[in-house]
Amino acid sequence: MDKQIPAPAAAAAGAIDLSWCRAEFPALELTVNGHPAAFLDGPGGTQVPQAVIEAMAAYLVKKNANTHGAFMTSRATDETIAEARAALADFLGATPAEIAFGANMTTLNFNLARAIGRTLRPGDEIVVTELDHDANVSPWLALEEQGAVIRWLPVDPETCTLDLDQLAGLLGRRTRVVAIGWASNAVGTINDVARAVRMAHDAGALAVVDAVHYAPHGPVDVRAVGCDFLLCSAYKFFGPHVGVLYGRRAAFEALATYRVRPQSPSAPEKIETGTLNHEGLAGVVAAIDFIARLGRRYLDTFRPVLGEATGRRAEILAGMHAIEAHEAPLAARLRAGLAALAGVKVYGPPEGHPRTPTVSFTVAGHHPADVARYLAERGLFVWDGDFYAVTLVERLGLAASGGLVRVGLAPYNTVAEVDRLLAAVEELARR
Repeated sequence: MDKQIPAPAAAAAGAIDLSWCRAEFPALELTVNGHPAAFLDGPGGTQVPQAVIEAMAAYLVKKNANTHGAFMTSRATDETIAEARAALADFLGATPAEIAFGANMTTLNFNLARAIGRTLRPGDEIVVTELDHDANVSPWLALEEQGAVIRWLPVDPETCTLDLDQLAGLLGRRTRVVAIGWASNAVGTINDVARAVRMAHDAGALAVVDAVHYAPHGPVDVRAVGCDFLLCSAYKFFGPHVGVLYGRRAAFEALATYRVRPQSPSAPEKIETGTLNHEGLAGVVAAIDFIARLGRRYLDTFRPVLGEATGRRAEILAGMHAIEAHEAPLAARLRAGLAALAGVKVYGPPEGHPRTPTVSFTVAGHHPADVARYLAERGLFVWDGDFYAVTLVERLGLAASGGLVRVGLAPYNTVAEVDRLLAAVEELARR
């Protein structure tokens, strides 16, 4: 089992400047009204390295076919799928047989919920949280149609955190699933998912973790977390639009999935409906290899916390620790700068609480959509709205006023970009 390292410890290894990797991202050459584009929209999806573009193009030129044929390109496609399973297994600390792919996380989670729903009886209970993206809420709410009872773990709107002590009071003999996000895509709060998983298992329930927002920012070890299922999206960590589902082997095999008759009844294929996005999977491999390349430069720096990991897994872990150490000081600079501006309110957990480099705020007297447009005209790309974290934004009392402005950092972001954003927000706030 790989040794996990908390965010503050990674940062303590020393701030790491990954801005050298910008040369690998051709999209960063874009300009807007004479301003260089600053892609601060990472929580909605990162830009991709040239290697990902080339891998997808190479697949379409040299390997494009459907699966399980006798001819060369079909066999090459089978190999591409196998390589993608192996790459994501290294990324998550799993085995290739535990990795499934789909159109996106949401589609996979609906498939997972429907499969689990086939085993439920009226009155069985499912726990969801008010902090989560709706992709880890609505698939479970849909099971109310067949008699499932949904129990909500509340969010504290003052701190944007979950109190897992309250989770204990929601668990009982009828609890069948606990669905929780590793990190909030809206405000960056990182949850103690390993503890939540233990609590779910103690109650005899399955634990489903949404790692879509966490996976781009820190190392993932599904064995250490202990979850039964975990979902993430490759387009959040430098890849194309491909959804990923990890299923613990025994839990995965026990699923009664909906599938066409010719599809394999075994994991992981049993939950994959229709033809996969093969060129996307080629891009996924290249995205994971990009993270591993980052990590090779910092293997010595993070060697003490890599545990028994070797090969590409060790490189990926070092890469994720390096990403974390690059992003954390940038995010701290951003939060402090925004908090110092009159009329600007920053939302998220208190300082010291684990968090991703995602920072959300409001500007008094300005609708979030207007703030985003103002920044966009200056080449500063940010998001506005609820980002599908609909319940959280409602609890914050911001649904009627347009939600939040969200900034997210990635390895290709720089101090100069953060300072440009702060200057633009200050200028707007003074109007």
